[in-house]
Order: sequence, then structure tokens, then C-alpha cells
Amino acid sequence: MLNPIAQRFMAQRMAATEYALHGSHAVVLSRPGAVAGCGRTVGVKVEQTSVPAASLVPQVLRQASSRTLPDLLMLDNPDMRQIAQSGALTPLDRYGIDSSGFARGILSAGTYQGKVYGLAPNVSTVALFYNKDMLSEAGVAVPRTWDELKAAAAKLTRPERYGMAVDANASFEGTWQFLPFLWSNGGDEKRLDTPQAAQALQLWVDLVKSGSMSKSVLNWTQADVHDQFAAGRTAMMINGPWRIPALNEAKNLRWGVAPIPVPRTGQTPVTPLGGEVWTVPRSASKARQEKAARVLACLNNSTSMLTLAEQHFTVPSRSAVASRYAGQVPSMAAFVRSVEGPGPVPANSASDGPKRQPGYTPRSSPR
Repeated sequence: MLNPIAQRFMAQRMAATEYALHGSHAVVLSRPGAVAGCGRTVGVKVEQTSVPAASLVPQVLRQASSRTLPDLLMLDNPDMRQIAQSGALTPLDRYGIDSSGFARGILSAGTYQGKVYGLAPNVSTVALFYNKDMLSEAGVAVPRTWDELKAAAAKLTRPERYGMAVDANASFEGTWQFLPFLWSNGGDEKRLDTPQAAQALQLWVDLVKSGSMSKSVLNWTQADVHDQFAAGRTAMMINGPWRIPALNEAKNLRWGVAPIPVPRTGQTPVTPLGGEVWTVPRSASKARQEKAARVLACLNNSTSMLTLAEQHFTVPSRSAVASRYAGQVPSMAAFVRSVEGPGPVPANSASDGPKRQPGYTPRSSPR
């Protein structure tokens, strides 16, 4: 019988959860297809119990010291390095797990001191949503730069609507929405007193002062921003692909998605990557570790990645699979482009519905 798998979801709407592997099949809360299939393939049963999100890392560290960790551990990507640093995890190359073809920014999320300890089947990020009819009526092209964004937002603003909307409240959600503007301008969230950080913030200030963006953005959540966009009260918004199912159901709303505008022409946006990494903790039983590693490998194969992407509107972590998915689901193409990059960049914060955590958060990188 295998020990519990601990899993913590990036989405704020869900608490952390634990899973147990036992017998012959798998039953899982939000990923029933992929996890159940992998459980059947390996010959284990997955059972779920809830764990408060804030308690997961302390609990994992306690279990690590007492050698009672589960056979499989699923962590938010910002937490992985802290757990690996404690010596609680095993490098995945010892099990022959294939980590080739992953976008480098994503692979960095599961890497510690040059060794891959965790793999994320899928990730998420944010992009610019726009109302096609409103842009067409105003004769406005989809903005690609900050100057174009300010000009487009001003031209799209009417007495009954704003040109642009963001979540600017003092929370992890607001942080996640601001990071692409900060990072794309060469800023660092650990140093907010730089010209690069000031310029990124000034962009948002200018949008509000010009009347192109509501002062209420200081209090809006990402859900509020979505509601404003869906109701036609804003022509553009920053949000994530988790909003796509609701937008698809909205009547008489023709919308598109583009990468977040960058400071200057020719740049590539640098965006946060939210997701969970699967890991294999240290154990006295190598046979159990091997079994757990087979489940992890199955969850991270191309078929599972594509299945999860189709179910949850996330970006597959292997570049070839992500490219194929973008071709099948055009509304995800901008997210795929934003995720792809040539290398890892260290940072702080993460999400699929974002969550603020200390530590490391991967981000996409400019080409």
C-alpha cells in the first residue's frame, strides 16, 4: 500500500488536498481523467483528503523530519525549492524520467542546484483579452506596446465603459497582474525603488488618471475584472485562461486574446507561470519510489498534458504539445506564446488563479 500523495492547487478557489495511492485505480478531485488513467496504468488507487493551503509546507517539513512523507508529493511551484533544499525529495533522473522538451522556464520551476526534482504537466499565465467588436468599431488595432495600449484604451473609453481593466488590489492577484509589466520592463519585485519599477507603475497610474481605467481597479478582484469585461463595461482586460469557459458561454460577446503589451516594439512579454510540480520524496523503500515515479512520468507524458489542457484551459509544459494544443484551441495561442521562452528567470509569486508565496516563482523569458 502506498502512502498519501499531497497535492496543493494553484487556483485560489480550491484548498490544498492530499491523495493516497492504494490499490487498483485512481479517483481524484479535479484531474479525474489523467490521474485516474495513470493510476490504472501503474496499478494503484488514489484517495483524496483536504489539507489547508497554508498548512501544507509546514506539514511536509514535519513529515520530512520524521520520515513519514508520502510517496508522491504535488507542490505549488514556488514551494518546490524549499522542500528540495530540506533534502526531502529525490532527483527524477534516478528513475529515468524524461524531462526533455519542457519549456525552459517551466523546467526551472522543478530544478534545484542543477537537478530536476519536480515536473509540472501544465502551467498557466495571464494575457490581454479584448472585445473584437469594440476595437473594430473604434478603428483600434490590438495594442502590442505600452504606448499603443494607452492610445487604444483612450480611444475605446466611452461614458458607459472604460478602455482597460486590471486587478490592482493589494493582494496576490494584483501582484500577479502587475508582474508582467514590471518584469517586461526589466524590473524586479524585490527592488521596487528602481526606474524600471516606477515606469511600470506609472503606466497603470496614467491609465487611471486619463480616465481610461476605473479607479475601482484598486478594489477589483480578477473575477470583478472578468465581470466588467463580460458585461461590456470595459473593452480590454488582463486575465487568465481560467476565464475562458465563462467567456465562451457569454452571449453576443466576440473576444480575442493577445500577449500582454510590452514597453517597446520587438520585445517579448515576461509573464509569471503558475502550476504544480509532482515530486518523489525520499523513502526507505526504493520499490515504492519506483512505483510513484511511474505515476509521475505518466502524468507528465504528452497524452496526459494534452488531456489536462483540454479539460482546464492550461498550457502543456512540453513545447511541442503546447504548439499542437494552440493550433487546436486558438484562444490559447497567446498564452502558449507567453509561456515559451529560452531560459529560466528567478522571481517570486505564482498562479492558475494566482497565489502569493515566498520563495521562487518561474516566469517566461524574453527571446
